[in-house]
Order: sequence, then C-alpha cells, then structure tokens
Amino acid sequence: MKVSEISEILNDWMPTSIAEDFDNVGLIVGNPESLVTNILITLDTTSEVIDEAIKKDCNLIISYHPIIFNGLKKITSDSGYVQKSIINAVKNNISIYAIHTSLDNHPEGISYFLAKKIGLKDLSTLIPKKDGLNIIKTGMGILGKLDQPKDENSFFDLIKDKLNIKYLRHSKKINKTISKVSVVAGSGSFAIKNSLDSEVDAFITSDLKYHNFFETDNKAILVDIGHYESENHIKLIIKEFLNKKLPNFTFLLSENNNNPVKYY
Repeated sequence: MKVSEISEILNDWMPTSIAEDFDNVGLIVGNPESLVTNILITLDTTSEVIDEAIKKDCNLIISYHPIIFNGLKKITSDSGYVQKSIINAVKNNISIYAIHTSLDNHPEGISYFLAKKIGLKDLSTLIPKKDGLNIIKTGMGILGKLDQPKDENSFFDLIKDKLNIKYLRHSKKINKTISKVSVVAGSGSFAIKNSLDSEVDAFITSDLKYHNFFETDNKAILVDIGHYESENHIKLIIKEFLNKKLPNFTFLLSENNNNPVKYY
C-alpha cells in the first residue's frame, strides 16, 4: 500500500478536519506515493525514533504529536532535533503522519480511551464543539461516572493502579465523595471551569500550574497525572485500530517513547 492510502484510512478514522486550527496534523513529512514496508507507532517523533524506524525497516511513522508544530525558518543539521529528524527521515524515505488534536476532539478519542482505562462509565463530551459543519459531534474532554463512589484516597489509588503510575499531584482534599469525573488528556487547565460547571467531583488532566489548584474553590478535586502519563496509552489504541483495518501489515510500537520528565 502507498502512504497516501494509509493516510486516507487514518483520516477516515480521525479526520484532519476536526483538529484545532493551531495544530499540524496529517502527512507532515514524506512522499504520498511511497510504498509502505512496516509502520512504527509513536507518541513523539524524536531523533531516536527516526533511528529506530531505520533500524526496523519502517518507512512510515504514525505519531500522536506532530514533529513540526511551529513554523520552521530553516532546516539544517545544526538547527535542532526537529530539523535533524526531518533531514534524517527524508534521506531514508520515511514518511511521518501526525494525529494529535484530531484524536483530542473526536468523541471516541484520547480522553475517551483514558476515561475507559480509568473505569468510568456513561461517557459524554465535556466541551462540545458548536460548529455544526462536522458530521462527527466533536469536542474536548470526557465526562463519566465511577461504578461505585469513592473517598479521595481510594480514588487516587484507583488512578495510580489503572494507569500504572507512581505519582500524581492533586488539589487539597475536601472530604468529598468522588462519583462524577471529568477527563482531559494532555494539558487541560482550560477545562477547569467547564468541569466545575458540570458539577464534577474530580477533574483528571495534566500540566496544571500552581494557581490552577486554587480555582476549584473547594468544589472539586483537581488531579494532575502528568502529560506523558495521560497520553501514552494512545499508541496501543492506534495499533489496535490499524491491526483490524490492515491485518497483513506489521505495526510496531516505538521502544524510544520515554517520559522526558524524570523524577528523583
């Protein structure tokens, strides 16, 4: 199959048309007419991931985050890891496709799968899009409920267990029983007000700043699980989808997707 044919399959699943205007999704690097050998699925397209693709004879990388996000004024080998990676990809006929906010805005996208992983039920969109032009009812974030209400400590333990994480940050405990929960994978401070307006007991996201933790006004618990931790599951979702669509293809999960944030 050609790169363009697999791009079409991905676009039918998570349309580029529903991505945010600021984003850069779809085929970002490569030749649409190239025949695909093997496919590497990654969260971020780093220099190490490009090297891994070369080593494993993968000439198509499907990435959650786009390798080119802001405009580039030059592409030289001494410019930075993005430029070096692009040069290396082009030299080795490797195409790069990014999904990012197409997955964020899809009703069964990255936040939906994170909510399911945690065990939430009765899922709905937290911030529906008002644009009526899209066939899909798009929006950011997910609302859901726990099977059984939990106290705050049990809720924190549930998150750590389901997501296999050792640490999380949270706002002060307010002796609240947790039942209704909102989820935004990735950076989600923009959705604090929407979560409070939806009368949630807890909001799970990442990249919260110091002052964000005051914004709940004792109405809910904020839980910051980490950016990488909130998105890492999506590689398996992409692979599962493509395995069903293209059962005769080889799909590999990148071994070089490591959390850039380290803990001591």
